[in-house]
Amino acid sequence: MDFDTLFQSQLDALKADGNYRIFADLERVRGSFPKAASHSGGSKSDVTVWCSNDYLGMGQHPDVIAAMVDTVQACGTGAGGTRNISGNTHHHLMLEAELADLHGKEGALLFTSGYVSNWAALSTLGSRIPNAVILSDAGNHASMIEGIRHSRADKALWKHNDWRDLDRKLHAVGDRPKIVAFESVYSMDGDIAPIREIVEVCEAHGAMSYIDEVHAVGMYGPRGGGVSEREGLAHRIDLIEGTLGKAYGVVGGYITGSATLCDFIRSFASGFIFTTALPPAVAAAGAASIRHLKSSDVERLAPRDRVAQLRAKLDAAGIPHMHNDSHIIPVMIGDPVKCRQISDILMQDWGIYVQPINYPTVPKGTERLRITPGPLHSDADIDALVMALGSLWQRCALARNVAVA
Repeated sequence: MDFDTLFQSQLDALKADGNYRIFADLERVRGSFPKAASHSGGSKSDVTVWCSNDYLGMGQHPDVIAAMVDTVQACGTGAGGTRNISGNTHHHLMLEAELADLHGKEGALLFTSGYVSNWAALSTLGSRIPNAVILSDAGNHASMIEGIRHSRADKALWKHNDWRDLDRKLHAVGDRPKIVAFESVYSMDGDIAPIREIVEVCEAHGAMSYIDEVHAVGMYGPRGGGVSEREGLAHRIDLIEGTLGKAYGVVGGYITGSATLCDFIRSFASGFIFTTALPPAVAAAGAASIRHLKSSDVERLAPRDRVAQLRAKLDAAGIPHMHNDSHIIPVMIGDPVKCRQISDILMQDWGIYVQPINYPTVPKGTERLRITPGPLHSDADIDALVMALGSLWQRCALARNVAVA
């Protein structure tokens, strides 16, 4: 078989559907975020990044940078192995202590990414708890879906953010061990789960509650513990999963919970046992970022003003965007080809980088630009973004009128 021909045919189909992903060639510049250098067509130009998950710019914070640089100088670069074989360091243990404290839990366990922590934890729970059933919110992230699938446990989907449907599904399951998996902030629509109601339903049915807080940690709560901390519910949730790769500005994923739960995952999760540990310098930088945000509200408060200002200006310009209570602003396009074209024009003509979000990340027909205003975006940045989008919307409207005529 000519495998390359097979591969190319499927890639061509992806391109024809408008869902082929093109990665921007960007270079982050220390001290300039959200500005970056774009390497495109053999030339170098400045762009403003509007789609970063480094929500608070902590990847540029001097304390975080100093912690990483100092630890590299002291320890070198890599960890040297898995946590089980030569890769466990004092910096990993200090970071896990910070994470447990952040969520008010007995223990924490560090993974190489948020994807891996979800995949490893859910697959282990589902496969090692006899006769378990996992009840998954219909909007859950791919990492959770893959973890549940890999566990081979029975699965039941409940309607997105519908705790009444969850209640019905839990009742139907009966006396079997039950794990309820959901997120706090959903990354594509930016909506926030009714956590209190979900937790109360879990408690009523004796189900384990598992919340993914990756888009909320650092951003919400008096110390950055996420929406569950903001709502005073963290102590009622069995497992809180999060990431260091978004608001904390580094990389890595984690779970927190009882000491026994964390030891259980540590002892049985292949996604933990068989992978090289994060470099000690990354762990030190993550711990520094968490410590800073536990005591500083400055970074968390600034994005609220940026989000409100941008939303108001988008409304004034007649640019459709999905309303929610989070820091994520989805500007709805509804067509994969147009979404890609708008993204390309913003980059080429306006020096604005917003990656298009197409299928399968979002359902077909809901393609969008996902905008994440941060504390380092200026008033001038906001004005430039709205002006560029307004110009493109006018152009699209004129094209539609010509087509209709």
